[in-house]
Amino acid sequence: MKQHAATVADPVLIAAAAAILEEGGLVAFPTETVYGLGADAENPDAVARIYEAKGRPHDHPVIVHVAPGADLDYWTTEVPEEARKLAQAFWPGPLTLILKRNPQIPDAVSAGQDSVGVRCPSHPVAIALLQAFKGGKGGLAAPSANKFGNVSPTTAQHVRDEFGMDDHDDGALNGGEACSAAELGMVLEGGSSEVGIESTIVDMSRLATHGPVLLRPGHISAQQIADVIGMLPAAPDQAAPRASGTLESHYAPRTPVTMLTADALADTLSKLQAQGIKVALIGHALPASLTANAQRVLPSDPAGYAYGLYAALRDMDQTGSGLILVETPPQTGEWLGVNDRLRRSVFGSAGVIASLLKE
Repeated sequence: MKQHAATVADPVLIAAAAAILEEGGLVAFPTETVYGLGADAENPDAVARIYEAKGRPHDHPVIVHVAPGADLDYWTTEVPEEARKLAQAFWPGPLTLILKRNPQIPDAVSAGQDSVGVRCPSHPVAIALLQAFKGGKGGLAAPSANKFGNVSPTTAQHVRDEFGMDDHDDGALNGGEACSAAELGMVLEGGSSEVGIESTIVDMSRLATHGPVLLRPGHISAQQIADVIGMLPAAPDQAAPRASGTLESHYAPRTPVTMLTADALADTLSKLQAQGIKVALIGHALPASLTANAQRVLPSDPAGYAYGLYAALRDMDQTGSGLILVETPPQTGEWLGVNDRLRRSVFGSAGVIASLLKE
């Protein structure tokens, strides 16, 4: 299908996208975190198309995105006062709340669990789409718009690249043929995602017994959450609900990724290059003396680093390098979201340097 650019919330394109969604189709749209692959959260067949398009395991839940002012009681059976306070403080914004799912909501979005993840995004195109979809009363199941496990997209072009799309196909608005079940009906343009990593996920479904639980760190920190509700979120326990983007291996490019401290980068790079191995570098304070096949220096603050991280991983993945070396970011609390994403992108690459040096 042809993608239709909308750097602002173009009413014609928003209406067309809402119509596709109401007919059970898929639409990729921008949020402030990453681009999402949206479907009607109350249509199990439409949600199944998300899983098909992404190659996503069916036991991995998705997040329901709702419009500002949405009735949380429609989606859940109970909303603790602390959850309402968090929604008031951070919505629209990059915070997902896990709450008890209302049985009227199909369990397709929660992978069979009795909980549901809900958030209200702040991107103006996302808000316009959610307000147009079912008159603002619906919700969009929307994981990141990429193949499962890959680096999340932060631009519309990333989405097109991920699904092998181009601008020369016939589009629905131009009378083109209908998409197959796994294809996107439209990709809405919205520039680069402002945050750049996925939302913070907090489990509030077991508040009385476990308190708040931080299932996935993100732009909104545990301390910010504690400042609102007076309780610091705990680490996940074995009984915590499954949540989007929390598998050990995730957010990974095709090229193996390894993290090294700044002190170890130069020596390791030298050894790899001596054996003719092409290396791509990503860091926040790379010395000028380091030269690699390709490299990207990201901002030294966590928000700036997060904004550029996925684009850097995608760009370095296209350089023909045998390895992506990432300078280990600071390990302080404000870097928790960045370090979480990098740890999952590195997972499974243990020993890759030793293996390359033996070749």
